[in-house]
This record gives sequence, C-alpha cells and structure tokens, in this order.
Amino acid sequence: MGYPQKLLGDGEFIEFELKPHWRALIVPGIVLIAVVFGLVFFLTRFDGDGILSALGTWGAWIIGAFLLIVFAIRPFLYWITTQYVFTNRRIIIRSGLVSRQGRDMPLSKVNNASFDVTFFGRLLNYGRLTVDSASDEALIIDDVPNVEGIQREVNRLHEEDDLRRRKFMRGDDMNEPPPPPSS
Repeated sequence: MGYPQKLLGDGEFIEFELKPHWRALIVPGIVLIAVVFGLVFFLTRFDGDGILSALGTWGAWIIGAFLLIVFAIRPFLYWITTQYVFTNRRIIIRSGLVSRQGRDMPLSKVNNASFDVTFFGRLLNYGRLTVDSASDEALIIDDVPNVEGIQREVNRLHEEDDLRRRKFMRGDDMNEPPPPPSS
C-alpha cells in the first residue's frame, strides 16, 4: 500500500518509501509459533471430561488468544501500517491502523542526518536514523533498513531541495543551468 499521491503538494513527488526492518517481526513470529504449539500441547495433553477440563480448555483458548493479539497480531499490524516516505520536499512518517499518528519534516529544516547501528543492526542491516531540525525536535526513526544508504539519500535530497529553493528565490528557470560564478 503506497502513500496516497493526493496527499502530496504541487511539484512534490515520492523519492522512495520504506517499512520498518523485517526484524521487527521476529519476536511476533516466535510468539505465534510458541502459542500455537503450547495450545496444541495443552489441549491434547489435558483432554478429558468434566467441568475442570472444560474450564481449562476455555482458559487455554482465552490465554492463547490474548497472547496472540498482544504479542503477535498487534506488532504485525504496527509493522504493516508504518510507512517512512521520503519525497523531494519532506520526510513523512505514518503509523497506525485505527488511530493514525504522523510526523512530517520539511527538508528545508534539516540540519543534520545521522545514524546509529548496533551489533545486531550490522548483522541484519538496520539502524536508527536521526534527522536534526533547525526548529523542531529531532526526528528519530527506528528500524530503518540500510540506514547508511538512507542517511546519504536524506543528505542528497536536502541539498537538492536547498538548490531548488535558492533557484526559486532568484527567479531562475528550473531547467537552465546556474550562471557561472563571477570573478
């Protein structure tokens, strides 16, 4: 599901879109497998007649459903509904299925883009991208795949946006090369 084009401004286009790194699905996957095996084990091991067995069966189903919803389904839905969108004018972060949260940062306000990569991040190629702003608090994006490449792209996009804004302020045509420097 791509970012809707109708939410972009005039002359704005998407450079690239990302989701959080797939490693965010490792723990939910382990929980899913553990709960399914645990339920199968419990229900086959303690199968019997009587009220105590029926209460145990219902209890196992309720606990299993709770664990699946909280520790497997909810993180998966968060992962699938989170978008990191980089346009030629801003960085857009959106997440949430029922209630949506979002944050935008214009490239014109970017002062610095840096990254942190942990040991496991180096193994799996993900990290934390921090984009410092001229006026707002820093935009921190966790679980960014190929974070070093994304940091370089943010710097490139910032430079291109800066050049575009300077040309617009001078009234230059966007298609003409800049004039040679005067001596």
